[in-house]
Amino acid sequence: MKVKGKHVILSFVCLVLGFMLAFSYHLTQIEKQKEKPNLSGKQYEKTLTLRNQLIAQEETNRKLQKELNQKQDKVQKNEKNLAKEAQVYQNLAEDAEKYRMYLGKVKVKGSGVKVTLTDGAYDPKEDNINNYLVHEHHVFKVVNELYISGADAIAINGQRLTSHSYIVCNGPVITVDGIQHPAPFIITAIGDPDVLSSSLNLTGGVKDQLVNDNIIFSLEKESDITLNPILGS
Repeated sequence: MKVKGKHVILSFVCLVLGFMLAFSYHLTQIEKQKEKPNLSGKQYEKTLTLRNQLIAQEETNRKLQKELNQKQDKVQKNEKNLAKEAQVYQNLAEDAEKYRMYLGKVKVKGSGVKVTLTDGAYDPKEDNINNYLVHEHHVFKVVNELYISGADAIAINGQRLTSHSYIVCNGPVITVDGIQHPAPFIITAIGDPDVLSSSLNLTGGVKDQLVNDNIIFSLEKESDITLNPILGS
């Protein structure tokens, strides 16, 4: 059989292609060998042990992080509860201070009004001089109106009043909780000056009633009033 030229070329091409495939496979094997670490048995065991320790530590960290999150939530809840309790205690302290003020246990400062009640000028033509004197019911009218209008604290001639106070008239003087006071009677009250003065000046109100009873009535707004606590409180 004759060997033609095209057979030779085809054989040469196949030979070259086979060589290229063999060379490529050889290079691939070399690269794989490079990628694989050349570890001894002890080194491999040590590496495996470290990897297992790392996995276990990561698992422990996840558990600790979960526990930390739970404790942080508990701390936040406790902080909220403590904040509520602190607010409750603050409210109780404010209420206690307010009650001490109402009972006359503490000194009180603030703005308010000063009402002065003075006996009227005596008219000789009148038979009854009591028609020109300030009596306890006159003082009561002023005090009650002030309390109704929101006064926080009231004093008569500097003497603090409480919910248990009593006022008794005895001729030209009045007795407040056993202590006598002569006219004029100065009633000081701490509260909103505008509200207190407006309530007393209402048409037909306390002021008009006292004036009709021949009482000299004067009213002043005060920006700075100090009422001392009750003696022995």
